[in-house]
Amino acid sequence: MFVKLLIWLFLVIIFYHDPADAQKKKETLLSEKLTQMMEWASKRSVIRMNGDKFRRFVKAPPRNYSVVIMFTALQPQRQCGVCRQADEEFQVLANSWRYSSAFTNKVFFASVDFDEGSDVFQMLSMNSAPTFLHFPSKGKPRRSDTYELQVRGFAAEQLARWVADRTDVQIRVIRPPNYAGPLLLGFLLAVIGGLAYLRRHNLEFLFNKNVWAFSALVTTANAHTHLPTTTHTYSTSIHMVVILHQAFKIHTYIHTYIHTYIHTYIHTYIHTYIHTYIHTYILLRVECVPAS
Repeated sequence: MFVKLLIWLFLVIIFYHDPADAQKKKETLLSEKLTQMMEWASKRSVIRMNGDKFRRFVKAPPRNYSVVIMFTALQPQRQCGVCRQADEEFQVLANSWRYSSAFTNKVFFASVDFDEGSDVFQMLSMNSAPTFLHFPSKGKPRRSDTYELQVRGFAAEQLARWVADRTDVQIRVIRPPNYAGPLLLGFLLAVIGGLAYLRRHNLEFLFNKNVWAFSALVTTANAHTHLPTTTHTYSTSIHMVVILHQAFKIHTYIHTYIHTYIHTYIHTYIHTYIHTYIHTYILLRVECVPAS
């Protein structure tokens, strides 16, 4: 009996855990994870994760922060053009959050590439990219934590609305300035101005429809539209096949032709109106000149 009592006391001493000590360890671990996540976020707005980082900082408790992850396939051999476009929009969203005055450690943005974290794809039974998932600070992801890419598209503004709905964090999307349009327009005006100066005694080229049609095409080429697109990637143990949705190509063709037609029609109409007005004015002036 005495021996059994000693064994029992020995087991109690070994397996006894102080609740306060356990809570302290939990807080220490959480603090270490937050510190590491903040350090990564200070270097890159979108944290790159592999399988180990995902399991430690996203799946494993404790965690009091949300993580929005884009699962993608950016390697050149995957030939996923839409993945690159979605990544650019995701970077815009993450940068808008990282450099805003409201930035906190409540939400982090991360990405998992198929070639760096194929085990994560298998763990989540994921067979498509790009895919956006929200991992809440408490509990497991729900159906609404998967972003409806086919319905909403991948524009940063749409992603920001979805993040606000899932985390109550409002992100004002701020895009970097794009100087391509003004530079192209300035170059075109400079070319036209130079030609007008060189041929100032013969300005008939200004009434050439081909010149205005070319200007319309250049202006249309600068137009940029975010289209609701999607790409599906089916993964196997050997490779990943990328299929671009045909609706994206059809949408692009229709948009380009309509845009071109409208711009060409407007430029041609303006050219015809100016041409008619100037010639009529010149003829009237000539008729009004008294005969010598």
